Amino acid sequence: MRILSGIQPSGKLHLGNYLGMMKQCVELQQKGETYIFIANYHALTTIADAALLRQNTMDVALDFLALGLDPEKTVFFRQSDVPEVQELTWLLSIVEPVSRLELAHSYKDKLAHGKEATHALFSYPVLMAADILLYQSDLVPVGKDQRQHLEITRDIATKFNLKFGETFKIPEAYIPEAVAIVPGTDGQKMSKSYGNTIQISGSPAEIKKAIMGIVTDCAPLEAPKDPESNNIYKIYKLLATPEQAEEMAKNFRAGGYGYGTAKKELLRLFNETFAPFRERRAELAAHPETVKEILAAGAERARKQARITLDKARAAVGID
Repeated sequence: MRILSGIQPSGKLHLGNYLGMMKQCVELQQKGETYIFIANYHALTTIADAALLRQNTMDVALDFLALGLDPEKTVFFRQSDVPEVQELTWLLSIVEPVSRLELAHSYKDKLAHGKEATHALFSYPVLMAADILLYQSDLVPVGKDQRQHLEITRDIATKFNLKFGETFKIPEAYIPEAVAIVPGTDGQKMSKSYGNTIQISGSPAEIKKAIMGIVTDCAPLEAPKDPESNNIYKIYKLLATPEQAEEMAKNFRAGGYGYGTAKKELLRLFNETFAPFRERRAELAAHPETVKEILAAGAERARKQARITLDKARAAVGID
């Protein structure tokens, strides 16, 4: 079984990235052949600063390796180090209608938040399809909000196979039921584009500022509170044991338990959870050349499979 997933280096990775994707990727490397890539081509839809993109790419590599990604078990690489993905994107685009891309939730959401309607933003799902199909992936971990993109990939692969002959595997989605959408500090989905994140590699001051800034209502200290309706508890229970989560829930329901106290407990748990990660990350950051070597080795392994698939697709359409 081949498992594939990727993540954009569009900013500092946060708790939502960790719970929604990274944690599952580290666990899945024990269950099959795993490909994980840093989607720096995709990040160009939001970043126009070359130095920032390079730094963000290194940060993602450091974060994954510090969280336990094993380059001996996982093919870990930069998307841009496998140029075959761009040619396959073009070949796939010939079977994908414009009307289907216009319905993509992510595209419409970006426009609603003021993003310019560029070709790259519009054709984003086709590049994502190439990312997945290039490695003949069986399983793709995705969040519930990203499921539509995988459906587009499956649709493109099916159309291509019908038009040109069997070329691609039809991948399946892997959506852990236990992983909910992680709320941000303002109650929306946690997202770098919304500026409502808690960075897993942030400084102690940055993490404290984010957690203590979580938006709450104006209920007085003495009032009983519904834990399921406040952002602090929603985030806390994603990191806490069932016993810890129940204890905080009881405190909220009993009254006399303030939001400030709950935020301090969340801060304590967050720092405790990610302390080993930060220590390992600092060790890796001191040896950037080693990280670059890992990525280069991963790209070499990825290109071997990419070349096989691209040659097959080229032959199918008549480009030999």
